[in-house]
Amino acid sequence: MNLFNIPSNELLQHLINGLTLGAIYSLIALGYTMVYGILKFINFAHGEILMIGTYAGYYLFNILCNPADGGIRVMLAFILSMIFAMFVSAFFGVTIERIAYRPLRKAPRLAPLLSAIGVSIILMNLAALFFGTKSKKFDYPFNNSTIMIGGASITPNQIMILIVGLILMISLKLFIDKSRLGKAMRATSQNQSVASLMGINVNFIISLTFAIGSALAAVAGILIAMEFKVYPTIGQMAGLKAFIAAVVGGIGNISGAMLGGIVLGLLETFGVVILGIPQGLKDTIAFSVLIIILLVKPSGILIKNIKEKV
Repeated sequence: MNLFNIPSNELLQHLINGLTLGAIYSLIALGYTMVYGILKFINFAHGEILMIGTYAGYYLFNILCNPADGGIRVMLAFILSMIFAMFVSAFFGVTIERIAYRPLRKAPRLAPLLSAIGVSIILMNLAALFFGTKSKKFDYPFNNSTIMIGGASITPNQIMILIVGLILMISLKLFIDKSRLGKAMRATSQNQSVASLMGINVNFIISLTFAIGSALAAVAGILIAMEFKVYPTIGQMAGLKAFIAAVVGGIGNISGAMLGGIVLGLLETFGVVILGIPQGLKDTIAFSVLIIILLVKPSGILIKNIKEKV
């Protein structure tokens, strides 16, 4: 079967690559959409929180083991490093919310946005100061040799990205829909004043939202770093694309962020092949998609248009 004159094995290859990329975007986009759902502003420091978690995981991983040794000890060190990265990012997310955003909740909407941009620049520069501008390789905790499936190649790291992404997204969806805290988060998203009158600790729920979104970003950061490297601006482009994914799916909608990430990953991957866009210019696809969505359906795929006074 040939689709767009692409042989079936190549089609499968692009599908695998697109889903892998989309899973990364989805994990990061969840942080944007959760914060927007409650506070109605974009946390443009989210990419830098991802970066901090990635550095934390990288350094702990290299302290705990020599990745070249392989074996179960290296895999356990990797799992511990990822958990540590999640806690570090969660801590920074909550701290930034407390210091830079909470005092501005009743300020004009532009104020927290500018604060987020300022925090983003500060964190990038501090990372360059403390960690250096030279990129660092995050070694695989396993043999990442290619596996052939139906004429397409897939690596163990890609399999891990798909499995981890799926588990975390399903877990978050179940947590939001079924748990008591998840229901409190949804109530806070609907109306903070009413939620507070019902006995919900709104400040705690907002902090929890930042913690969860930041922890998911740390996981995505480590998964990205193993494919590429760790550097102070690692979260910049990934964060921007994840924001686009959140807008595509419907910002403020958990399912929309997941769907938007997958859609954007597939569009980027197939866009390069079908449109003949050079690999180095594939970022233009994401921003073109953003412009089209804003013009055609600004509310995103999974959200109905809601008029709101600003």
